[in-house]
Amino acid sequence: MLGSPVSDLFARFGGTVPSIGHSLLSPLRGIAFWTAIALPFLYVPLLASGLESDSVRLAFALLVVANVVTLIVGHPYARD
Repeated sequence: MLGSPVSDLFARFGGTVPSIGHSLLSPLRGIAFWTAIALPFLYVPLLASGLESDSVRLAFALLVVANVVTLIVGHPYARD
C-alpha cells in the first residue's frame, strides 16, 4: 500500500508525519474531497448564463482550478 504524498515527503527526509499533522491532515482531506464533489454544481449557472463576459470566464477558470486542487488534495481521503 502506498503512503500519502505528505508521508512520502517526510520519509524522504528521515522523519515521520507528526501525529498532530496527521490528525489535521485527515479533516482537510475530507473537506477537500466533499468540496471537489460540490464545486461542479456551480458550473451550471455559469454555463447557463454564458461565458460572454471576461468576469464570468475568469470565475469559470478559477472554479475549474479550485476543483482540480480540491480533487488532488481530497483524493486520498477514503484511503486513510
